[in-house]
Amino acid sequence: MATQRVSHEPAYVLHRYDWSESSLILEVFTRRHGRVALVAKGAKRPSSNFRPVLLPLQPLQLSYSGDAEIRTLKSAEWMGGHVMPTGESLLSGYYLNELLLRLLARDDAHEALFDGYAVVVEVLAGDHGGAQAATQAAALRAFELLLLREVGLLPILDVQTLTLEPLDTEMRYTLVPEAGLRLAADDEPALSGAEWQALQRTLEERAPLAAALRQVAMMNAGASSALRNQLRVLLHYHCGVSILRTRQMMRDLQAL
Repeated sequence: MATQRVSHEPAYVLHRYDWSESSLILEVFTRRHGRVALVAKGAKRPSSNFRPVLLPLQPLQLSYSGDAEIRTLKSAEWMGGHVMPTGESLLSGYYLNELLLRLLARDDAHEALFDGYAVVVEVLAGDHGGAQAATQAAALRAFELLLLREVGLLPILDVQTLTLEPLDTEMRYTLVPEAGLRLAADDEPALSGAEWQALQRTLEERAPLAAALRQVAMMNAGASSALRNQLRVLLHYHCGVSILRTRQMMRDLQAL
């Protein structure tokens, strides 16, 4: 079998592990090849060209080769464009990375999701302030929707999942892990049929992340909170955890 060679591939580092005294194992998200594991030999040495480049939430261009599960990194170049997110924005970026690590299979390309991730990372790196915080929250919800759709875990949002009946624009519906979209009880977080239909339309556009971000940003505080809670339950269910590590870290820091 010929050795696979990939050159000048757009990518982001999702996570890195120590492999030896001088090398690292990287989990990277690439545009055309999905999630890939790489060994960066000698990356921990002070003289390594990899050392200042292999950072999370930074746009990179990678070249690598190999036919095993873990390929060998040959070169890495920082593509510039924005600074590293800080504070809560940095934790939000790590949250996105944790979702990708848990939900994406290796070597399964998702170009639309990669492009959406790049947009959200740029939003997280933006200036801070009240308006920016609201935009970042909307970007996170939009990415969660896009991720769930890309991996086949999000039902169609303009019909009731079990009956396939169209939504009534005035009725309230809730999204639950095992039943999809159904009529909501009075005490459940829910959105109106019109709001779910609008979200479905955004996911069908050519730039779904940007469209979903705009739609979520227009929601009132109650609807935005309800969407966040429903997506969180769905993501935790499919990740097989009660709470993600990055979410627990955010809670601990807020408690301090």
